[in-house]
Amino acid sequence: MFWEWDSMIRRTVMGVLAGLAGSAAAAAAQTTVTVRVVSHDAKIIGTGVGGARVVIRDAATGAVLAEGEQQGGTGDTRLIMQDPRVRGTSPFDTPDAAHFVATVAIDTPTVVEIMAEAPLGFPHAMQRGSVTALLIPGQEVRGEGIVIELRGFIVELLEPASTASRGSTPVRARVRMLCGCPFTAGGLWDATRMTVVARVVDGARILAEAPLGFSGEPNIWAGEIAVPEAPPGARLQVLASDAERGNFGRSEARPVGR
Repeated sequence: MFWEWDSMIRRTVMGVLAGLAGSAAAAAAQTTVTVRVVSHDAKIIGTGVGGARVVIRDAATGAVLAEGEQQGGTGDTRLIMQDPRVRGTSPFDTPDAAHFVATVAIDTPTVVEIMAEAPLGFPHAMQRGSVTALLIPGQEVRGEGIVIELRGFIVELLEPASTASRGSTPVRARVRMLCGCPFTAGGLWDATRMTVVARVVDGARILAEAPLGFSGEPNIWAGEIAVPEAPPGARLQVLASDAERGNFGRSEARPVGR
């Protein structure tokens, strides 16, 4: 009789514990969060420039709750760049527009840090940004989602392709928004408002500098710079600036020949 009661009590306790465990598991709701990573003064950062990396962490513990890549298109130009923004509209939430959808398991309202870096296809031009947000279990963030805006340009030094020779050296560079959106004369992204210069630098010292002019070909600036005799660590680089809108970019550097 004693053993029967003991067995019954054990089964009851185990059942209660299993029920509690099941309740705890159910309480850790799978909560969907949509994230969009966009280029300041431009469109969504998509597959054309390598996409964006997104990491969601518990802000208190640093534990990674979700991570992945944003891939897809840059979105609708008219909705994002031309139409007036009206509260309640979602200009970034259009078919094929790049985004990242995460599923996080949280059992209590949790402050998270959402970090993004892009463009993944151009490591020298990558920028990073983050936001914090309170998430509530089971309350999903869909549609346009949480938007993270990154500033900067993608600047590629096309010529010289390797070492910059001493003397008068031709320089060609390609400059684009972080989303890959194009610069043209008088266009939506207006090349005429940009300042682009080639520089020979040795650490913080500027040894030579020359302006580059817009070539007329989308995204391409060109000119010449007089490369001086320089120490072994000297490098040629190109800087692009739109100070009014707080966007800047820098190319990978080329060594200077001696």
